[in-house]
This record gives sequence, C-alpha cells and structure tokens, in this order.
Amino acid sequence: MPVITTEKLNENVGAQVVGVELDQLLNDSSLPAWTLEVLEAHGALVFRDLHIDDAVQIAFSKLLGQVEVFGKGVHPEIFRVTLDPAKNPMASYLRGTFDWHIDGCTDDIPIMATVLSAHAVAVSGGETEFASTYAAYDGLTDEEKELCLTLRVVHTFEAAQRLVNNDPSPRELEVWRTRPAKEHPLVWSHASGRRSLVLGATASHVVGMEPEAGRTLLNGLLARSTTADRIYRHEWAVGDMVIWDNRGVLHRACPYDPSSPRDMHRTTLHGDEPIQ
Repeated sequence: MPVITTEKLNENVGAQVVGVELDQLLNDSSLPAWTLEVLEAHGALVFRDLHIDDAVQIAFSKLLGQVEVFGKGVHPEIFRVTLDPAKNPMASYLRGTFDWHIDGCTDDIPIMATVLSAHAVAVSGGETEFASTYAAYDGLTDEEKELCLTLRVVHTFEAAQRLVNNDPSPRELEVWRTRPAKEHPLVWSHASGRRSLVLGATASHVVGMEPEAGRTLLNGLLARSTTADRIYRHEWAVGDMVIWDNRGVLHRACPYDPSSPRDMHRTTLHGDEPIQ
C-alpha cells in the first residue's frame, strides 16, 4: 500500500493528498482519522482522479462524520450542484454560490465539512476557490482582533440572494424570508482553541453599527481575507474529490455558463460546534 502524503497548494489553505487509491477509502481503517487531522491543518484537501460513485462517496463521508440527508431516492445524502433545473430544482439559488460564503451561517450550527466530487465539468469557468478564515483572523492586528471580538453580525439568506438578484419579486422575497435570520459573533472561538472570522455573502449587517459603516467593515475584512495570494483555486477534472473544513474556510464557485454540463455531487457532514 503506497505511503499517503500531502503537498501544500497554498501557504494558507489547500493540500493535495497523494497516494490514496479508491479501495482505501472504505478499507483503510486509519484513513478517516488521518483525513480529519490533515483537514484541520490545511482547510481543504484535494484527491485527484478517484472517480468515486455516489455509494462510495456516501460511505466514505459516513466514516468521517454524520452525513446530512437532503431528500429521497436511492442516494438521498447526495445534493447535486448544477445550474440545470432538470437535475436540481433549486438550481436558480445556486447562483449565490458565486460569492464568498460559509455554508450554514443561517443555521444554529453550521455544517462541519463538505465532500464534493466532479462528475462533469464546465468547458470554461466553474473552478472552486478557497480562503482560510483562520488565516484571516490571524492576519489582523491586535487592535483589530480586540474590536472584532466585540462585534456580532446578522446573517440572512436574503443578503446572499440579493448579490445576484437585487430586484426580487414579492414572491421571491417571501421565499427568501422563510429562512430565519441568525446572529453570530464575528469571531468564531473554536473548541480547538483556534479563532476564525465569520464572513461572506450571508452577512447582512453588524449589530449596533450604522449600516454603511458595518458594510464597509465587513467588505474590508472579506477583501483582505481573499486576496490572490490567500486563495487556492481548484480547477476541476472529472474524477476529482475535494473536502473542505466549513468551519474555517470560505469558498465560492467561479461563474460558468448555465447551459454547461457541470455536475458536482455533494455530501455534507453535520456540524457539532455552534459559532460562539
């Protein structure tokens, strides 16, 4: 059995896993714990050329943690990330994934991690970018850290959708607002002792700040967190699998043609750590 190693893809986030073969995902008893350990260290892990099917993806995901269920059918744990409404009736909302975000910020407890595998890719665009929110916090000055630790931010589904649809119909607004707003601290103090910033498309406003000042602060922090040198951009090939730590990583999809065949299969690991 080959030795499994990692190769860093960016100083702050991302590593390629080398030496894992398809049959090891389910048969190597040491792999799940090792995967979670290096995921904590690197934020995002790239497994190239695995070509896993849905059953294997679900089974491996269950070795990493509790897997969320999205619907019915043969593999209800699989959520298809595609702009084709014939494949996913929620396709129109996925345009919101073109902006930096952390999944689950409008939930009480965000998901722990995401596993994404490529079944079809776009001819142009469709890459996924990652940026570490741990590094974002660590890069603040002591004065900025002190300020950010005092602030709380309201997150809404509407805030994310308005970035791609700023003139919603009354019906669209009604649907958006069925998702309740959530207030979280700007700084997530993790059980591990690490701290990260909670930023992204769902961030509506800073509690107690004038809207314009709060927006300027959030936009500035996000811009500094996602400079080119802090980003790992994954250029997908069919057969790739990527896992990222949703608790400490911002991500976004690069735009691609809605008629593209791009079809990514996602499993998500249930979170167990509230933002606090």
